[in-house]
Amino acid sequence: MATMDYVEVPSYATRLRSERPGNDLRPAPKILTSLPRPEHSPVRASPASAQPMSPSKASGTNLTSMLLSSALQLPANAPSTPRMYGTSKGAPRLLSTRDPLSVPITTVNFRRFVSKAGPIFWLQDRIEEIVLWKKSQKYTLVWMAAYAFICYFPRLILLLPHVIVLGVLLAMHPTLRGRDAAENPSPKATQPPPSTQPGEGSVDWLANLQAIQNLMGAVSDGHDFAIQFVPYLTWSSPYTGIVLSAVLVTFFAMIPLVNMLPMRTTCLVVGLLPFFVTHPFTQHTLIPHLQSSFGPVLHHILAQARRFVDDDNLEDRHWRTELREVELYENERWAPAPSGASDEAAKAEGTWSKTNLKPGERKPWTRGRDGWSGVSDDGSHEVSSNLTFSLAAGWYFVETEDWRPDLEGSWAGDCSADEAGWVYTNDVWLDSHPHPLEEWKAAGGMTRRRRWTRRIYYSPKASV
Repeated sequence: MATMDYVEVPSYATRLRSERPGNDLRPAPKILTSLPRPEHSPVRASPASAQPMSPSKASGTNLTSMLLSSALQLPANAPSTPRMYGTSKGAPRLLSTRDPLSVPITTVNFRRFVSKAGPIFWLQDRIEEIVLWKKSQKYTLVWMAAYAFICYFPRLILLLPHVIVLGVLLAMHPTLRGRDAAENPSPKATQPPPSTQPGEGSVDWLANLQAIQNLMGAVSDGHDFAIQFVPYLTWSSPYTGIVLSAVLVTFFAMIPLVNMLPMRTTCLVVGLLPFFVTHPFTQHTLIPHLQSSFGPVLHHILAQARRFVDDDNLEDRHWRTELREVELYENERWAPAPSGASDEAAKAEGTWSKTNLKPGERKPWTRGRDGWSGVSDDGSHEVSSNLTFSLAAGWYFVETEDWRPDLEGSWAGDCSADEAGWVYTNDVWLDSHPHPLEEWKAAGGMTRRRRWTRRIYYSPKASV
């Protein structure tokens, strides 16, 4: 291989090969690939769709009908009666006697569900207030004491339905409702049921729609996380035997331990443990201290576990050839909250975004760690969801993998990365740290970078 004394070739650079013996370098073909997806949800919303919709606009257009009519397309050969999964051929589905699959029926039922799902998310908010200490410490401590009382007298759990009904009846009693008690002093007077169904296009209706949207994303994220471990349970992986052996050994080893554990104390500790984990002292003091002490080790273990899963998904043709990595760098800048913000916490927090990058500096996505070989060539910070990579002839992206963030941050030298793989720097992209410094916030400018990698493999037969 030829050498150049006046250029320092990086160790991660890949020399392009050529099929012609006399031509060592040649333009490589462009391969289309998608950008890394930093967000948890696999579907990234566009800036236009991320803006909130006013009730007046929502009432003027049938939002639900537009969503369903544009997203749901029934195939022409769809059967009139769906079949049950896992049943014998021709066995009808249990719900086949109900309404058939139809876009109008789906639209009507979805609109009804949006207007009536408010109590579900109201209960979710109340649980988050208790578990995450959002309302007050006394409020959460009362619920912790109630749980401890039930753990000491476990048979009282059978009375919970009566306690819930009594609590609702007492909370809705006219003498405890202030103004309603003055208007209707007699508790025997019939009260109209409270309105729990918001009108379509109202603020509450849009809040329910937003909660349903986030719930669908959370369920999808949970499914995508759990589906990775399904091959180890369905004997679709060579490691299933090892998993079976480990489960059997731990099962028989835990039988004596389970018999020795006091159930009341165990339920008390397990039930109160989430409250201690979500306490502000644990979140803001204890966990950051543990991350600074054991963060690099934990990040290395997590990176090795992800690589183990990726290696298990490789096919035989990947193992029989050479594997390498290509990389991208994600760049963002911090901007303080506007001076007119009323919330001091929000003002001090600020926002991280690619749109905060200054004109003339590095682009949101760059191919090199120097920050100047940007993905978009038009000089703007707006990039599409796809990019083109120049790979040498015979090199292809591994089909079973996607872009992975570098959680260790080894590319930044002695500095490590945070739990998401970000490495923080000052206003001029220098002085790397695993977490932002307070003096950077006081100065009003700081930046961060994150490395993404994806593996490629060599297949000369596929390039012919």
